[in-house]
Amino acid sequence: MTSTEILGESPAGTTDRRRWFALAIVMTAAFMDLVDVTIVNIAIPSIQRDAGASVSQIQWITAGYALAFAAGLITGGRLGDIHGRKRLFLIGIGGFTLASALCGFAANPEMLVASRILQGAMAAMMVPQVLSIVHATFPAHERGKVFGLFGAIVGLGAVSGPLLGALLTEWNLFGLQWRPIFLINLPVGVAALVLGSRYITESKAPRALKLDLVGVALVTLGLTMLLYPLTRGRELGWPLWGHASMAGALVVFAALVMYERRKAVRDGSPLVELSLFRVKSFAAGIAVQTVFGVALGVFFLVWTLYMQIGLGWSPLRAGLTGVPFSIAVSTAAGLSVQQLVPRFGRRVLQAGALLMAAGVLLYIWESGRYGTSIASWQMALPLVVMGVGMGLIVAPLTDAVLSEVPREHAGSASGLINTVQQMGNALGLGLVSVVFFGEIGDRLTRDQVGPAFVNAFQHALGWVAGVMGAIFLLMFALPKRSAQHAEGSEAGGPVEEKAPALVS
Repeated sequence: MTSTEILGESPAGTTDRRRWFALAIVMTAAFMDLVDVTIVNIAIPSIQRDAGASVSQIQWITAGYALAFAAGLITGGRLGDIHGRKRLFLIGIGGFTLASALCGFAANPEMLVASRILQGAMAAMMVPQVLSIVHATFPAHERGKVFGLFGAIVGLGAVSGPLLGALLTEWNLFGLQWRPIFLINLPVGVAALVLGSRYITESKAPRALKLDLVGVALVTLGLTMLLYPLTRGRELGWPLWGHASMAGALVVFAALVMYERRKAVRDGSPLVELSLFRVKSFAAGIAVQTVFGVALGVFFLVWTLYMQIGLGWSPLRAGLTGVPFSIAVSTAAGLSVQQLVPRFGRRVLQAGALLMAAGVLLYIWESGRYGTSIASWQMALPLVVMGVGMGLIVAPLTDAVLSEVPREHAGSASGLINTVQQMGNALGLGLVSVVFFGEIGDRLTRDQVGPAFVNAFQHALGWVAGVMGAIFLLMFALPKRSAQHAEGSEAGGPVEEKAPALVS
């Protein structure tokens, strides 16, 4: 997205009540995407049993979505600038709904993986338009309220996704087992498509940048060359071509950097604005976002497999076990932005990293002590500690990363932040083969499954704890306070600066 779109004033004629209908429609679409990410994790074991998916296919059901979403985010924003945000939003939500239907009616694991990749690509067309449409529809003095609503939607998605996934899987509606977690998107998507075409006002950026298709191709190729061997390597015995592919990915990323430098000089419209990395806090923040994405990608998939396969819990029990975590994230996120960060600055984020690490270590200890007889209530304490730590990080991190970025590059920077977090998430999901499945034997008896999964869970969480320690150290390169808080701005000010970065 361009800085004009991020920072510009709303056009005249957007004050009628139709804009509230438009807001409800785009927020519903954002909620669909947020829920879809969390709803799938809880159903993964059911998909594995019913569809007969392999370990690598299970990873690609989640990693494929994240990869396609990451690769398309910046492109989706640019397409909205050029061809119209309403048009791209409708194309995105239409495609997302179609892909959801294909996921729900997938005949085999291969079709499900392909449909999930398509779903991620369509989400990348849809999601960047949400806050773009808000900026084009609402005057500046109303945006603080709107972004507050968006924050509530994010929290609601985090809490309701796992529960909804557990209920739909447990109920086995019409004998469809896990399929309703995707099919539920159909009526919502169709309604948003019909109402969006009526109530959303079209808008474009006045000076839109050109598409960098070569950059998109290089990013996608590099990530695929890195992730595919990670997810398939263990099953195939770590063949030589896998190592060569991962090494070749580094060459592709080097080529991307050189190409982006030339494109910036030639026409000023690179996919990645490399000059941003000269800002120390931004470069460090990008590293934090990427590594944080890796940690979350590893944890959430491993956690679900541990509870449902290792401990033999039902999807509903696993979903309910995660409720304290979700509530802790939402509560801490609100306190972090509104009260703690304005007073203590960067130390809040670092405290969050240490709390997450402490929660993970406590979880490892409890898992080892209680083994396969661990109860949901015994998991509550480590999950609450982890949730508070995560909440202290996720809400103010974007603001801290963007605080020293020149205003004219705010749009590019915010898009890049979300892209690398999704890329980190995809990489973390790929690493599950190494840090989790690599600790589990190939042929286990029924009595061996539980202890093997408990051991693998502890091993994977050890890696997550190490990653959180690295994040704590990286955060020293972030500014002690963002520019807005240093100037003592009111709460409404910072929200507008950082909110676009949530999904741009």
